[in-house]
Amino acid sequence: MSIYSSRTGNPSPDYRDTAPMENDGWESTRAQTALATQVMNRDDLERPAAPQDIGRPVDDHVRELFVSCAPGEALQQQFEHLRPDFIAVHDLGTRSSRQLLRGIAAACSRPVHKLMLRRQGQGTPLASIDYVDVPLTAQQDLRLYSTDVADTSDAATAHGVARTLLAFSQLGVMMVGSLPAATLNTTLRPWHEEVIRSPWHNRQLLLLPLTNNATLVTQGQDMVRGTAITLRTTPVVTRPADAWNFINGSWNRLHGTVTAPPRPAAATPTPAPTPAPTRPQAMQDTLPMGIDSTAFAPTNMLPLRPMPDVLAKPEPMHDEVLDVYVHQICELNGVVGCCVFDIGSGLPVASSGSGAPPAELARHGRTLLTAMGSSSRTLGLGHTLPDAAITLGSHHLLLRSVDKHSGMALITVLDRTNANLTLARLQIERLDPLLDR
Repeated sequence: MSIYSSRTGNPSPDYRDTAPMENDGWESTRAQTALATQVMNRDDLERPAAPQDIGRPVDDHVRELFVSCAPGEALQQQFEHLRPDFIAVHDLGTRSSRQLLRGIAAACSRPVHKLMLRRQGQGTPLASIDYVDVPLTAQQDLRLYSTDVADTSDAATAHGVARTLLAFSQLGVMMVGSLPAATLNTTLRPWHEEVIRSPWHNRQLLLLPLTNNATLVTQGQDMVRGTAITLRTTPVVTRPADAWNFINGSWNRLHGTVTAPPRPAAATPTPAPTPAPTRPQAMQDTLPMGIDSTAFAPTNMLPLRPMPDVLAKPEPMHDEVLDVYVHQICELNGVVGCCVFDIGSGLPVASSGSGAPPAELARHGRTLLTAMGSSSRTLGLGHTLPDAAITLGSHHLLLRSVDKHSGMALITVLDRTNANLTLARLQIERLDPLLDR
């Protein structure tokens, strides 16, 4: 039997009478890939997404993100798109970051959330990340991620996720366990390479030692040498409340605000704190996180002090070694003036010579370094502090980092008629041993 097409009048076959297709070998595959119809709740469709949330909610405190690439790369794409503000807490020779998050969550009566990363199309769990939202104000939360990745046995995946969290955080916190000097150096060296080679937007790092380590400050500065990262090392941390004090204080300095510490939900007064017992070896691997919600009560916190006016001009720093350094540079042929300045604040630290005032040299030097560093990151050329020579109408400008002084740079002005640019650069490099004093 045939039927006719309504458009052409030509007969066309009636597929209802066609014999069934023989098994082509794909039936089992079709059965496995068939998807059942899912009925969505209208509330789920109309609920607006939180601006900083990654993935979709699958439980009260669990979100999941399906990825088709490496988990670290997928997180990077999310952070580049959403641009959230958060703190990343990383472990070096310890497993304390997730326990710290649980202590903070209990203190402020907030749950610990989990972000699950799964393989697209299969649902295979690749990694899970713990995080907690600490209330700053009634309308604003501060998110803390732990880089201690769970649900993965792949070291490369765990490292990629940790690197992305630290690189895109506004404040990176590294909790350092009991590590010998040689082991600590081996542990920190790869992070120096990560900062230099990979996209690294973070400019603030905080080292929290859990035990006494005489070489931590020096090796920490070596880790960020040649970069624009500001690194601070705290005294030894023995309690979760101390750890939160240092993290909270660093965040306040970064944003120029005063953040209230986490408070327990109960309004009952808490007893006065008792002094921490003296132990011969304080905290080898983990913080003592077996605490109740009063561990972060205000009586355990350092007293809050009002922040200074962020518009107030800070006091300039001073360094005698740098004074000798800049005076030696100004003795070179053709040098008009030079200034060592702090990259973070743009303040002059040491200067010599004539020409533009030190404050102007420092301000414009910082602007040039920021512009060149931004261009380098955008073009994928790395994150090393630029070393540049700029030729103007009648002068040269030399910009370079200051050896042994992380976060500082040197700007030198040379007269084109009297200075040999190549020779001047070599002569300035030869003065670096002065900084070893």
